[in-house]
Amino acid sequence: MRWLISIPLLFLLGGCADIGYYWHSASGHLELMSQRSDIGELLADNNLDSNLRARLLLVQDIRRFSIDRLHLPANGSYSSYVALQQPYVIQNLFAAPEFSTRLHQWCYPVIGCASYRGYFDATRLRDFVEDLQSRGLEVHVGRVPAYSTLGWFDDPVLSSFIDWPDYRLAGLLFHELTHQQIYLDDDTTFNESLASAVQQVGTLLWLQANNQIEEQNEFRRWLAYRDETITLIAATRSELGAVYASDITDAEKRVRKARQFQQARDEHDQIAARHGIEGGFKPWFADGLNNAKIGSIAAYNSRLNAFIGILNAHAVDFSSFYRYVGHLAELKQATRERCLDAWELGPESAVAVCPPLETRPTVDA
Repeated sequence: MRWLISIPLLFLLGGCADIGYYWHSASGHLELMSQRSDIGELLADNNLDSNLRARLLLVQDIRRFSIDRLHLPANGSYSSYVALQQPYVIQNLFAAPEFSTRLHQWCYPVIGCASYRGYFDATRLRDFVEDLQSRGLEVHVGRVPAYSTLGWFDDPVLSSFIDWPDYRLAGLLFHELTHQQIYLDDDTTFNESLASAVQQVGTLLWLQANNQIEEQNEFRRWLAYRDETITLIAATRSELGAVYASDITDAEKRVRKARQFQQARDEHDQIAARHGIEGGFKPWFADGLNNAKIGSIAAYNSRLNAFIGILNAHAVDFSSFYRYVGHLAELKQATRERCLDAWELGPESAVAVCPPLETRPTVDA
């Protein structure tokens, strides 16, 4: 109901140019919500597919753990199920200039600014991609299996991810529920890095609690591979930044840019082979690289280590961790960035520039 009431307000605040986009977003979301089936009622049906039954029971187990151990919201999210007609629910669009990996931002009423734009409608997405490209921007479109309504709705379990390996299913739910716990307007990197940290630590704790030794090992192998890959992408972004900032001609920048992308693909092949990964980021690299694609990964991961350091400093006590992160969210962005920079170096470095643990800051330096 809150969403329905806000639709006319979105039109007024967003301007006429975005009325079509907001209406498409609201319509797509409400159509999805209308298709929800209560998991309890599905499980009571003796004719329910046995595999789907097992997966829905697993979701209930994951959900209890998210509340009891990770102190994530105890609400109706993931208590319903929707069968989609495709392997994703929405497509996210990222855009960046030819000579920058800094993502374009779009600002919206209620939720603030974000470095991506979501689409339910493939035709509307294609038209907007063509418009951005005609203006010289590079575009990346990622297919998204789930999204969070930030607690405005009870988010459903979707067929786009229900059959994922156990640790990936658990991690996705932990990630999306973290957005309901803490969400900072206008800071995609903060929100996504925080959710990724809870996802990573929470998944390991859940696997340990269920004594899933083999999946723990598989998850740790995936983390090692992913960390190396993210480091490679970050290094590529940094090297591209140096190329774009140099005084060479645009033609030479394009040559070096292409060379940098090819080097990144080759290095990733070596990383994947070393860890025995068959899929992973391989399709992502193989499908072509551009600035928007490189920037999209940076937005999701660049503060991950800082948040994991904060969580470990709180002895993996999620309640105190959320309180501390809530204090950080109240700081001015420049102060918050300095604090997260310090946490990436370690708790000793954070003492001088960050709020003390379990103490609410009274001054925003």
